[in-house]
Amino acid sequence: MEKKDLDWGNLSFGYMKTDKRFVANYKQGAWDEGVLTDDDRVIITECAGVLQYAQTCFEGLKAYTTEDGSIVTFRPDLNGQRMENSCRRLEMPVFPCDRFVDAVVKTVRANLAWVPPYGSGATLYIRPYMFGSSAVIGVKPAEEYQFRILVTPVGPYFKGGVKPIVIRVSDFDRAAPRGTGHIKAGLNYAMSLHPIMDAHRQGFAENMYLDPATRSKIEETGGANFIFITRDGTLVTPKSSSILPSITRRSLVYVAEHYLNMKVEEREVPFTELPEFVEVGLCGTAAVISPVGKIVDNGKEICVPSGMADMGPVLRKLYDTLTGIQMGRIEAPEGWITKIA
Repeated sequence: MEKKDLDWGNLSFGYMKTDKRFVANYKQGAWDEGVLTDDDRVIITECAGVLQYAQTCFEGLKAYTTEDGSIVTFRPDLNGQRMENSCRRLEMPVFPCDRFVDAVVKTVRANLAWVPPYGSGATLYIRPYMFGSSAVIGVKPAEEYQFRILVTPVGPYFKGGVKPIVIRVSDFDRAAPRGTGHIKAGLNYAMSLHPIMDAHRQGFAENMYLDPATRSKIEETGGANFIFITRDGTLVTPKSSSILPSITRRSLVYVAEHYLNMKVEEREVPFTELPEFVEVGLCGTAAVISPVGKIVDNGKEICVPSGMADMGPVLRKLYDTLTGIQMGRIEAPEGWITKIA
């Protein structure tokens, strides 16, 4: 199988049309078998539920070329389970997890020429998504839906290596109490666009959101979960019903406990505790771990002891171990790696 003629080492983190995508339709109460197609156009009515009432959810995962040349993906079953939860909360029909994983594998296999080679720093990003496709004018769920998967080769999230970032405490709320913060709904990300662009305009890489009820506890950034390292080497991660459960965070927690013999605490994290942590990181699919060097709270700077020069030593061990598992350099826990080719 001949690879596409791309400059793999200089890809951006952006969209590039590939050969095939997966499409399944839900009509009259059932999903069809789904097909792989070379047509990248989405054709829906002007009154589609997704356009009128934002009835859509999505997932994000990656396929990798490992050290031995295999092409794999990482824990796709957890993405499938999370999408099931998103669909239930949005009154959308569930696309079953087993079919989700099978569709991911089929879509990547149909685009093997687009999977970046090992050592390039690039990966194949996989974007499953679902939306209400039939006409809805009254406020109610659509009757028909489309589930799709597109893939696109992407470069590393951070060009030139991972460097600590500066973030701010946001005056905006990311999610409402008992709202949709715990699912991967498109509407959550639409709400986050103004706060993140406002942060960028003021020179910050990201927002730190506090809990919407009391604004006294740390939650997440809107695109990633937080992980903190204490002075005694404990990994602390915020726990809240309005945080999106990151698959990367769940994997890092396991790695910390079972590979690095670290103590782990998943609990509420008061904002007042922030100065006590010696390392701070954001974790998610795109970058795995993004170190934070400084947090600015309405002009007051909180400098993380690990500094602005490099990722802290504990976060580095976590990052190296998890990426080693993903890339096949370290033996993975059972069921974590799905081999595609």
